[in-house]
Amino acid sequence: MKKNLTLSWLVLTIFTLISFQVTAKEFKGVITYKISIEGSGVTEEMKTMMPKTMIMTIKGNKARSEMVMSMGKTVSISDGDNKTAITLMDMMGQKMAIQSNYEEIMKEMADSPEAKVEVTSETKEIAGYTCKKAVVTIPEEEMEIIVYYTEELGTSALNFDNPQFKDINGVMLEFEMPNESFSMHFTAISVEKKNVDDSEFTIPEGYQIKTKEELKGMFGG
Repeated sequence: MKKNLTLSWLVLTIFTLISFQVTAKEFKGVITYKISIEGSGVTEEMKTMMPKTMIMTIKGNKARSEMVMSMGKTVSISDGDNKTAITLMDMMGQKMAIQSNYEEIMKEMADSPEAKVEVTSETKEIAGYTCKKAVVTIPEEEMEIIVYYTEELGTSALNFDNPQFKDINGVMLEFEMPNESFSMHFTAISVEKKNVDDSEFTIPEGYQIKTKEELKGMFGG
């Protein structure tokens, strides 16, 4: 049961992560994040299941983030120009793709708890960039999230579909995704400028198109 709960939360986290990715200033390259799992509900078994790194590939207003875990690989693709998103899951022998258009995203946003962002005067050096500290509070869930972001790599354009981070005006180089009993903490360890092919932001052959409802049903809600 704990494995099913963990996997279900991870699927939800992946959907949320679709929108945190970056944009603008024509940055092209790759950001590598280390991931740590924290909280009272963390077990050694969970640590072996969860991803250790996330690789984000960026080209202008398009971004692709990839995480590998014990059960397979997940990829999130965001298009800040067309306001669409794609999630790819290659897990347990199944390859699935979930597409979200602007109308679907806005409907989900309207149903999400309101988040408030307070930008502080504090800064922090991460992966060679000076990042501003922001505190994101979600009163309805009594939740507080600390974010460090930089405006040097982009703006909030690709945060448009994320209810928690939509008002973060830059690229998040350190942040967390909290859960009731644990959280995933992301910290950028490198930023590499390089050319990126457009094929990185398309659905590869062999993936079956699924709805979010179908996917949640497959993983127990």
